[in-house]
Amino acid sequence: MAEARSRPLLERQRIFASRDPDEAGAFLRGKEFRFALPRLPGCPPPLDLRINGIYLPGMYIGYIQYGAPAEVRTGPARDDYWLQLPIAEPIEFTVGRQVIACESGRAVVSSPPHGLLIRTKGSGARLNISLTAATLNRQLTGLLGATPSQPLEFAPLLDLSIGHGRSLAQHVRLAVAALERAGGLPWDEITAGLFEQFVMHRLLLSHPNNFSERLRARDRSLIPRDLRRALEFMHANLAAPITVVDIAEASGIAGRTLFQYFRDFHRTSPMRYLREARFAGVHEALRKAEPDQGVAGIAIGWGFPHPGRFAVEYRKRFGQSPSDTLRRRPRAIASN
Repeated sequence: MAEARSRPLLERQRIFASRDPDEAGAFLRGKEFRFALPRLPGCPPPLDLRINGIYLPGMYIGYIQYGAPAEVRTGPARDDYWLQLPIAEPIEFTVGRQVIACESGRAVVSSPPHGLLIRTKGSGARLNISLTAATLNRQLTGLLGATPSQPLEFAPLLDLSIGHGRSLAQHVRLAVAALERAGGLPWDEITAGLFEQFVMHRLLLSHPNNFSERLRARDRSLIPRDLRRALEFMHANLAAPITVVDIAEASGIAGRTLFQYFRDFHRTSPMRYLREARFAGVHEALRKAEPDQGVAGIAIGWGFPHPGRFAVEYRKRFGQSPSDTLRRRPRAIASN
């Protein structure tokens, strides 16, 4: 299959560009990155390094490509957290001892204690966000109500097809599109601050990390008790044909208040929340299905009695059919 090509992004926010390997290596070493190109006899790699982006008070958001297969490693002096979103062809990321192959539907979050190694077979084109350790720790301290007792570490793999990963990817891409339309003009202070807050809160509150349990416990203490009852009832009955009336009766919340709670705490409606929870559940069930299980039976078990409609909505959310997810299960199990 031919490698997908895409135009460089954020060209008006150019930071550095070079086709000279020595010049590129020197620039990246100055930023505490170790850069290497494969040595091919008689045919030097067609380097086209482009680094475009903007620096916000506590964050960098940008686009990078190498234009050729390359290997890049973060140096020990870097203490920032990186979110890497491949655009087209696969990129291999190594965080600590974990090797993760990513395409456009999977991203990587790297934490300073482990460093990051990037290997590309194509152009290496991707969007990336860097957050300083000081900025993230300040946010974490505010959310915990206490100074963290150990370094913050995130789970490396971020699924961009569902939940917080999909939301985060959508907002990053919208931000990049807005920056391109802005003609190179920087964001105002309020807009930049809101975007930084969104990214940090999504990562800290939704993406698994070594403080997730403490953050969830604190979050639960802030959520109204009757809303917690509503959520517990919904998650206990994902496959049942429950209605808003059922949820209201089980939680003791008036219908209007129930909708307000979901808008305030989850930015959605009760039934949309329930539907997304069901899709997340059926997706995981298909990935972990037993050999004798089929798509129809699993879907019905999660409250989706109409196979055709279910397949269409499933593909919109996950970028593949339910049967594709099921077929990939044996390979995923065999690779562990």
